[in-house]
Amino acid sequence: MSDIFEKFQMNGKTAVVTGGCGLLGKEFCKTLAQAGATVIVADLDEAAAGRVADGINATGGKAIACGVNVVDPASVTAMAEKAVVETGRLDVLVCSAAMDPKFDASHTGHFNTFEDYPLQQWQDALNVNLTGLFLCAQAAVKPMKAQNSGVIINICSTYGLVGPDQRIYEKAGQDPAQRQFKPVFYSVTKSGVLGLTRYLSTYYHGTGIRANCLTPGGVFNNNDDEFVKNYSARAVLGRMAHKDEMNGALLFLASDASTYMTGANVVVDGGWTAW
Repeated sequence: MSDIFEKFQMNGKTAVVTGGCGLLGKEFCKTLAQAGATVIVADLDEAAAGRVADGINATGGKAIACGVNVVDPASVTAMAEKAVVETGRLDVLVCSAAMDPKFDASHTGHFNTFEDYPLQQWQDALNVNLTGLFLCAQAAVKPMKAQNSGVIINICSTYGLVGPDQRIYEKAGQDPAQRQFKPVFYSVTKSGVLGLTRYLSTYYHGTGIRANCLTPGGVFNNNDDEFVKNYSARAVLGRMAHKDEMNGALLFLASDASTYMTGANVVVDGGWTAW
């Protein structure tokens, strides 16, 4: 009888994580390294990627930093090639890089109504959140096809499954002109992530390549008390997620514990979409 815990081991495998310095990306890198994988910490900020990789290596893991711009085909190709040159293979691609206004302080689109939403911000978001995944998948599947195996994990969102509840962004006593909204691009691109993932899963049937989505709910990131209260009232479990609560699902999808899953979507949202 096989040991179930062995199926979660990632020894000898190489995993690339884009957005590897983000709130969840950093957690994913640490998780995969703890399971035994060599992790390519890929991020637009190469210096920050180096710090994340150094931290993993200092605790006995194996990590390599890689600067990448996911909207630049040459940069994405170089990322995949670096994984193969440095480790001899590419087993897992985790696409965690994305534009999200709750993290991007410079992004002002959450103050725009739909009818006034800037075209350039819409196009920039589509480039990062969808075209970036398209390019990363294109680059990663080449070594995966040669190996006859590989796993692609795309990070979706509850707002890719249901419409945003714009009420949770309202502030008591706020001037209506200053009301914030979850921008239109976020729902649209995250819905597209799910569609792309299903396409990849069926396109690569018979190749040993699997593609699945991981859909987190809202993860606490120093949000203000009013937002936390509003969000928590919508979640069945009555709170936001902790940043490490996606790690178990991520490892499940990346490892041999999920070998009979492809084209699927694992939702870890505290019951947000169950109402």
